[in-house]
Amino acid sequence: MSGIKARKWLNKKPFQGLPKRDDFEIVEEELPAMKDGEFIAEAQFLTVDPYLRITALGIVVPGKLMPGSQVAKVIQSKSKDYSVGDVVLGEFGWSSHSISDGSKVFKLDSSSPIPHSTALGVLGMPGATAYFGLRDICQPTKEGQTFLVNAAAGAVGSIIGQLAKLKGMKVIGFAGSDEKIEYLKSLGFDVAYNYKTIPSLEAAIKESCPNGVDVFFDN
Repeated sequence: MSGIKARKWLNKKPFQGLPKRDDFEIVEEELPAMKDGEFIAEAQFLTVDPYLRITALGIVVPGKLMPGSQVAKVIQSKSKDYSVGDVVLGEFGWSSHSISDGSKVFKLDSSSPIPHSTALGVLGMPGATAYFGLRDICQPTKEGQTFLVNAAAGAVGSIIGQLAKLKGMKVIGFAGSDEKIEYLKSLGFDVAYNYKTIPSLEAAIKESCPNGVDVFFDN
């Protein structure tokens, strides 16, 4: 055995509505000894993504480790490709420590001043989804166009809204709480609505988009 104990968050049962504390179980397991070509990494940051609640897709399996991406630091290594101190991005799930052979693992630049946490956000999957979604799918053609996005306060929505603003677009966002609306305003959204409390969605869109919507990103 490695002598390193990992704390792991397991899913006890399918989520009903918002996840609750008793939907999870924390266990402690000692990692096995490393084989040649493997390394042990300690979690620095991990993701809590909305898609993880969709147990019907088989992504989350009751009794198993919660999945998810993670930024971690190598603390022991028998790998020629990964040294102690390297920072990596991998699908390690919700675990404090993980053992890996390097498959589907990406090494991050340890000398970069950019926070490593951004590899899970604006420089990770959410950022890529937003960037290519705007550039390749939405394809805005000129400044001043009206851009509307739902679920705007989430990881992808909040990024694509800011990218649309950089393109010179008028950005309208919809989110599900007053706190999220204030957050969107702080990001520079031109207009933001709480879709749970506005009297009429149609009236809100007509008010903020008198000339219609040029681009709608269905998030």
